[in-house]
Amino acid sequence: MLNGLFVVLVLVSVLAAAATGRMDAVSSGALDAARKAVELAIGLVGAMSLFMGLMRVAQDAGGLRLIARAAAPVMRRLFPGVPPDHPAMSAMTLSIASNLLGLGNAATPFGIRAMQELDRLNPLKGTATDAMVMFLAINTAGLALVPSSVIGLRAAAGSQDPGGIVFATWFASGCATLAAIAAATVLAKLPRFRAAAAPAAGASAQAAVPDTLPDEPARRPPRFGGLLAIAYVLVTLAALAVTIARRDGSETFGGLVREVFSSWTVPGLIAGFVLFGWARGVPVYESLIEGAKDGFQVALRIIPYLIAILVAVGMFRESGCLGALVALLSPITAPLGLPAEAVPVALLRPLSGSGSFGVMSEILAAHGPDSYLGYLVSTMQGATDTTFYILAVYFGAVGIKKTRHAIPAGLVTDAAGILAAVLVCRLVWGGLASGR
Repeated sequence: MLNGLFVVLVLVSVLAAAATGRMDAVSSGALDAARKAVELAIGLVGAMSLFMGLMRVAQDAGGLRLIARAAAPVMRRLFPGVPPDHPAMSAMTLSIASNLLGLGNAATPFGIRAMQELDRLNPLKGTATDAMVMFLAINTAGLALVPSSVIGLRAAAGSQDPGGIVFATWFASGCATLAAIAAATVLAKLPRFRAAAAPAAGASAQAAVPDTLPDEPARRPPRFGGLLAIAYVLVTLAALAVTIARRDGSETFGGLVREVFSSWTVPGLIAGFVLFGWARGVPVYESLIEGAKDGFQVALRIIPYLIAILVAVGMFRESGCLGALVALLSPITAPLGLPAEAVPVALLRPLSGSGSFGVMSEILAAHGPDSYLGYLVSTMQGATDTTFYILAVYFGAVGIKKTRHAIPAGLVTDAAGILAAVLVCRLVWGGLASGR
């Protein structure tokens, strides 16, 4: 299906550009998208290596086993084909938790690690499994506790209520998450998307792969390591309390919480992994280096997949096809509470996160962040994630070419998130619509 989508986007874009005289723009768009794809992949290397290294520290310390067991009641139901103690369970849990906290830099490496572990259970290499599609669909929903980037842009645009979209975003992305789970479950049972039977060689190869976390290596924890770790946590919390107490009191409680999440979460996450590993007797530095070695290789593997997706999207946008599609859909969407100005955000969100963010920025500047349109596009931006970017990165990391029902499940998720965003915005801010 991904092959068909790529072919259609490219051929339609060139045909439209030839008819409208926009061939120069399409040419520039394709080359620019290819350059950005490489820059994006290289930009992932640092964060990917860091968090893959931290994952290795957690694994060597036995932390992944603890995380997998804590999340087992929910994860077993979502991923019945994955053994409860398999490393994939821990990696998926960490990725989903990172998304909830708005830690995209951590969520992507954890998600790639999860895909690598799921691929170890895959009897048909190159073909997505049900667990892979379910995991990708949940990530597409992009459920986050604090949509920090959107809130920050609203504040910069002069909003008097920059965090007012939080509960609306929770509702929209929550609906998208439920739709993702339902779509991935139902579509997997359709004959068109049903996985083929694994060949005997693949089955035997799969049986040779351990389906549980490896045994923890022998180690000697430092004397009083547990007590020192507790003391470190208490001192850090005291420092956080002092930092909060020193504020001048002009910030709202919501703004203070967002700032703490934004500035403390990543350092706290890194320190937490390191402290846990050290207290459990793991040679943290060596373990982190060993795990980080995969970061660069993974980035190289995903470059071709990113180039294909971003080039097709760039050509489609520069050819004028996206604008024509917006004009075609606007008479249908406007009565539903989705004005023509907001349609590009809905269409770009699955294709290009930066593209939809840019359009949202323009709308906030033109119509105001506290208008109906401002609230609507802000909620839409936080309601889902970028389907095709996630697909290219995660599937590209393990060489998946047959995506089965991943794209339909992702698009259903996107549609559910957008519709839920329109619904909640009409209910909460519908009175502002006439003044947009």
